[in-house]
Amino acid sequence: MPELPEVETVTQSVKKHLMGKQFRSLDVNWQKTLHNFTISDFDSSIKNKVIKNVYRRAKYILLDLGEVLMGIHLRMTGKLYVVDSIDRSKKHISLYLAFGDKYLVFEDTRKFGRFYMFDGIDYLNSKLGIEPLTKDFSKNWILENTKKRNRQIKSLLLDQSFVCGIGNIYADEALWYARIHPLSISSQISGKKILKLHEGIVKVLSESIKKGGTTIRDYTYDFAYVGNYALNLNVFGKQGENCPRCEGLIFKTKVAQRGTHYCPKCQVKIS
Repeated sequence: MPELPEVETVTQSVKKHLMGKQFRSLDVNWQKTLHNFTISDFDSSIKNKVIKNVYRRAKYILLDLGEVLMGIHLRMTGKLYVVDSIDRSKKHISLYLAFGDKYLVFEDTRKFGRFYMFDGIDYLNSKLGIEPLTKDFSKNWILENTKKRNRQIKSLLLDQSFVCGIGNIYADEALWYARIHPLSISSQISGKKILKLHEGIVKVLSESIKKGGTTIRDYTYDFAYVGNYALNLNVFGKQGENCPRCEGLIFKTKVAQRGTHYCPKCQVKIS
């Protein structure tokens, strides 16, 4: 599933095309893609409304149309991009929206991606946690809020109501950076390591955005370039290889039903 850097990259990719534009039509090939609105709702609330902003909240791409927001969640295999014409030979286009002389296309092989219509940002804010690349995600915040919870740290990082946008890849990378075992209980981790985790989260997410995301899944964006942060991964997907820091053997296990990669030599579990 695309994580924060990938979603941010897609957001910026389509934003440059959409700002100030108006959708003039919506064609839907897979009806379930529209989660909580209909084509009739589109006609009355979205059609011909000026797109005032395009931004990301957690893993949602949000289009601000003034009175409503249109939200897009890519889920597992969603691809969102702008083209000059629709390629009818593509079998997995769930929907497309016409604007100006271009089209915003949503292509989704597994059909889990969804489009939403919201009255405003309040609903999402009530469900989602802190954004890890904002000033609110401070050292004091992470120290205080990890100590409040007695949860396995990897599971806690994946909880979108705690910190949003961090998924499997970047949780593993940030924990490796901080030398924290993924099964460590959050309240028992030293303050020094929690601060290192804070540094690691910001570092791996920021660097991945600069490089356009990992794109190690069935996932692409735009047509100008693809992400290459996968070249910088230290532990994710490296099971059976030697740790680049200590030469220990990297293991793979499951945490919160997710494949989890770590080095038991330098990420020692607190007993």
